[in-house]
Amino acid sequence: MHRRNQPNELRIANKALAFQNKEKDKRAAELIIANKELVFQNEEKRNRAAELVVANKELAYQNTEKENRAAELIIANKELAFQNEEKENRAAELIIANKELLYQNEEREDRAAELIVANKELLYQNEEKECRAIELTIAYKELSEAEDNLKGYIKGLEEMMFITSHKVRQPVANILGIASILDDCINSPAQIKKLTGYLKTSALSLDAFTKELTSFITDLDEKGKTRFLPED
Repeated sequence: MHRRNQPNELRIANKALAFQNKEKDKRAAELIIANKELVFQNEEKRNRAAELVVANKELAYQNTEKENRAAELIIANKELAFQNEEKENRAAELIIANKELLYQNEEREDRAAELIVANKELLYQNEEKECRAIELTIAYKELSEAEDNLKGYIKGLEEMMFITSHKVRQPVANILGIASILDDCINSPAQIKKLTGYLKTSALSLDAFTKELTSFITDLDEKGKTRFLPED
């Protein structure tokens, strides 16, 4: 009984063993596939690692660049802050300069207004001077004419004095001389007659000279009135 059962058990065992072998083969195939997959994954990991190394190097370079840029930005910010301070200082200086310029412009406007007033005053004074110059010119001409007239008047007076001292005095002297002789010849009619003729001649001469002197004085007086008296 026991021997009859052995082949069945062997068959079952063989089947089980064959099944297990198949399973092992499957597991081996799966392991091969898994190993290939693992090899592929390892290669991928190595590739990724290499890429990570490159990426890390790039990242380190970028970080270095960023640090350099940060340092440059710090310097640029300091420079910008300095420039801003300079701009603020320049702005403050410009404000002061503008105020000073405004003040100077106001001063110039005031000076311009003063100059306008001064120019008007100077123009008025020049006009006054021109008027005075014209008046002085006219007065000088009038004075010159008056001087000429005065010279003529003085010359006329000198001529009148000459007539008085010479032409008029001579007949008067003759009359006085004849009158003196008449006192001594009162008893001689012929001598008296002769002296009377002389006396008549001297009287006529004196009358002529008197008329001439009167005419000269009248003419001189008319000229003096015309030259020296103001016109109505």
